[in-house]
Amino acid sequence: MTAEEAHEGADATASASISDNTIDELRDQVGTAAFQYHLMAPAQAYESIDRLRLAIERQRDRTQVPVQQQELMVLNGQVAALLSVAAFDLGYFPSARSLARTAAVFGETTRFTPLQAFADGTLAYIAYHTGNPTEAVAKATRALSYGGLGDVAHRRLQAIKARAHAHLGDVASARQAILLSGEDGQGHRDDLHDVVGGEFAFSTERLAMSTSTTALLLGDADQAEADARRALELVAQRPRGQQSAHVRAGAAADLAYARLLGNDVDGAAEALQPVWDIPAEHRQTGIVVRTARIRRHLTQPEYHGAQVATSLRERIEDFQRVSPPHRIGPHIGLLAIES
Repeated sequence: MTAEEAHEGADATASASISDNTIDELRDQVGTAAFQYHLMAPAQAYESIDRLRLAIERQRDRTQVPVQQQELMVLNGQVAALLSVAAFDLGYFPSARSLARTAAVFGETTRFTPLQAFADGTLAYIAYHTGNPTEAVAKATRALSYGGLGDVAHRRLQAIKARAHAHLGDVASARQAILLSGEDGQGHRDDLHDVVGGEFAFSTERLAMSTSTTALLLGDADQAEADARRALELVAQRPRGQQSAHVRAGAAADLAYARLLGNDVDGAAEALQPVWDIPAEHRQTGIVVRTARIRRHLTQPEYHGAQVATSLRERIEDFQRVSPPHRIGPHIGLLAIES
């Protein structure tokens, strides 16, 4: 009877499975979502990726095969990570934090450390955007301690850590993290940041933009301008379909602010030209925060009555008013980081 029962149990398990082709298809769809993310409006991306999440969860309910469950949990974690990015871009910081933690749990459960690291990195930048830079340093430091990470993962995490140190005013630590983020690495790769790539990757132009923003926080306008220019040059070298409007706009805004710090208002106005081309639905949190910093700077007494400064300030207000974080997102988080 024991042998017969064991055979029946094996039959039941075998029937509670799905085709490996189904998992391959879902894996391809996750990869496509990651690659196309930068081309989509955050709200559109969120809706599309959430539908993919539901499809993955439906398949998880249909299989009892451990290896298939493992694969589907990894994919579920990846879509949770992408949803976290989209929620952040929309200005929904509590949801972004919850989704990043969900991704981290899937990474921990499946022992997929690149996913854990990506999620902790996301939690780190959510932390410093919501006024918790000490927590951000801790999250980024923990993420860097995981094994199995490639050079791209380390580059991203060091860039995030540099920004967190800059928010704390720790100049030496910020500059050290900047140096580490720019190192060539050892040729190491991982199955998320490199193999899936797309939004999980961290391109050289994105690194340059991030370094520019960190330099601005440190008050180094010359370095910020140099890095912003490099980011713009690197974006322009990409095929048009691979150019990130987010990076272009972010770097342009950083360039404008760096020029403002040098009292070059006309130069700042010129630098902002690529920003105005961004469609309303694509005006995500990063660019809203950067332009808010410029608007805030232009409210200083020395700019009162100046035509170009006044025009820029009003145009930024109009630009932000129709952005998703201001139009549909909760404003509490944005007000905190714009103040």
